[in-house]
Amino acid sequence: MTPYEYKDPDVRRRRFRPIPVRMLVPNVITLLAICAGLTSIRLSIEGRMSLAVYAIVFAAALDGIDGRVARILKGQSKFGAELDSLADFVNFGVAPGLMLYFWQLHELGNAGWIAAMVFAISGGLRLARFNATMDDPNKPAFAANFFTGVPAPAGAITVLLPIYVAFLDLGRLPASVTAAYTLLIAFLMVSRLPVFSGKTKRMRVPPELVLPAFVAVIVFIALLIAYPWHVLSIGTVLYLLALPLGYKSYRDQARAMEAAGPSGGEVPSPPSAPTLANLSEPPHDDDRPGRLH
Repeated sequence: MTPYEYKDPDVRRRRFRPIPVRMLVPNVITLLAICAGLTSIRLSIEGRMSLAVYAIVFAAALDGIDGRVARILKGQSKFGAELDSLADFVNFGVAPGLMLYFWQLHELGNAGWIAAMVFAISGGLRLARFNATMDDPNKPAFAANFFTGVPAPAGAITVLLPIYVAFLDLGRLPASVTAAYTLLIAFLMVSRLPVFSGKTKRMRVPPELVLPAFVAVIVFIALLIAYPWHVLSIGTVLYLLALPLGYKSYRDQARAMEAAGPSGGEVPSPPSAPTLANLSEPPHDDDRPGRLH
């Protein structure tokens, strides 16, 4: 930029134009989630594991609302999309892995550290694949209702099940079992298993059910506060048991589309991992903002 261009008031206005508050609010929520994830690591180092779990659950709750707040306020941005991916890796990849290591996996020495590290890396790979394939034009329309593999927030909540069980006074699982379970959840995160997303479903509540819905939400929050380990344990087990239902639903819809389409068509397979061709293509227009390169 030349000195003349720098003195041009139009150039200065374009460079330093004010940012609307609606663009900042979602990013502030995401930053709060990162703070919760980092705090959970500190709490686990200090041995305050119950508070560390609460911090992860709080981070997951914030992760569930920041994107919706951005859409409501029309505050989507490339910066926010990148920040959200970074927050997910820290909160739901690094933090749970370290929590399990400081809690029990350290008893296995290097093997425990490898299990924690594999989980964290799987979280990063899961997020990278999501970013690379979310605009894949080859996916059938119904595939938008499914994630490919267990999403990072759900993986973080489910991988902490051994801690929930210990706080229920049911005894600690052997460290080797905890490590095997950690690797299992890591595998589910990077697998091609179709998992219900629930994001594209437009849920409408009939007017006569609005008040009961409010009561149900309040009761759930009250139960989570009063009996956190029971609710988290039961919720985790039910979630894992429901995973085969997502695969079955995907296959049923794939077969239905094949039957309705032209004869000889191929059955769409579950969402696949990104290829070099996918990664080299520019992203297509979508409701979600593009990502920085």
